[in-house]
Amino acid sequence: MRYDHILIRYGELGLKGKNMKQFLVKLQNNIKAALSAFPDVKVRRTQGRLFVELHGENAELIIEELQKIYGIHSMSLAIKVDNELEAIKQGALTMLSENENINTFKVAVRRANKGFPIGSQEMNQLIGAYLLKNSENITVDVHEPELEVRIEIRERATYITSQNIQGAGGLPVGTAGKSLLLLSGGIDSPVAGHLMMKRGVQLEMIHFHSPPFTSERAKQKVLDLTRKLTEFGGPIKVHLVPFTALQQAIFKDIPDKYAMTVMRRVMLKISEKICEENNILSITTGESLGQVASQTLASMHAINEVTNIPVLRPLVALDKADIIDHAKKIDTYDISILPYEDCCTVFVPKAPATSPKRETVLKLESRVDFSEQIDEAISSVEALLIKQADGMESTFDDLL
Repeated sequence: MRYDHILIRYGELGLKGKNMKQFLVKLQNNIKAALSAFPDVKVRRTQGRLFVELHGENAELIIEELQKIYGIHSMSLAIKVDNELEAIKQGALTMLSENENINTFKVAVRRANKGFPIGSQEMNQLIGAYLLKNSENITVDVHEPELEVRIEIRERATYITSQNIQGAGGLPVGTAGKSLLLLSGGIDSPVAGHLMMKRGVQLEMIHFHSPPFTSERAKQKVLDLTRKLTEFGGPIKVHLVPFTALQQAIFKDIPDKYAMTVMRRVMLKISEKICEENNILSITTGESLGQVASQTLASMHAINEVTNIPVLRPLVALDKADIIDHAKKIDTYDISILPYEDCCTVFVPKAPATSPKRETVLKLESRVDFSEQIDEAISSVEALLIKQADGMESTFDDLL
């Protein structure tokens, strides 16, 4: 069968009341952007539905892209017919005949167009009787049919479908503001970013790199992870922070036990400044409670103190196995485990404090002044815009 449409359903968006239109417009725009490689495709919005007009494009490839887009609850391949009884009958028969080895079916008519002269229940009976008369070795089963022929009679046309394809759910990326993700290059932070995107958040990334202790390959690894996440929400801006001088100063002037805590505090200070300059409302991290020394409640308490910007931790209650499973699902795992170390793993103390005391941290910081190095790091930030392009390559546009 040559399907000519994909019918898109949205679940949670239907609860947005007066704000629903802006969510749907964003979802429509996100779909258009994701399907830009299919020039003949059109995306159309009607009351209660979105439609992708295929115009001969490869339906399977398009569905693969649609399944990555947040805000889509489910979708169905569909054929479009005129709002006439005979046309609907023929379309339903075509749908039934193309599904082989089916012994039972049911018809489910939804009459969104109340001006259509025949009611839903009568249409169920008329279409069901027509299909029985024009098919062999098949019966009706209204409780557990092998195939459900769904018919939506809308204002301008009728759409006939038979199967639901699960979407990504969530909210359209870009409807919940922006968050700055601390992207280390490990397994956790890309998963945290992906979960935030599901709630409609538009991401920007910040990465701290310390050459020559960290390599260009480590930086490229972060850009490759960002590229993967563009598949789910479009272009992403990355802020690359030179961190060598600051990191060396911290580990020189702060006792080993507290160096990691102070380093994380400095990272949040820099992140806060990037947020202020880019109208970003929150910071996101890949921290999971108790996973490492800097991720205990005591550590989080001591580190968070330096910023009033909300620090979001979507992985806080997940264990490592959960996070790894998710990383594999979104295809970031193999990149994350490449053996190119980031600044946090290069400078790991032998015995970091797991319960750092806030008073002790403040006392240690009062003895040194990192403000000059912090200002220098911020002024030297390199900003790149990562865009998903044909062939899964990325383009890097210097924004400075």
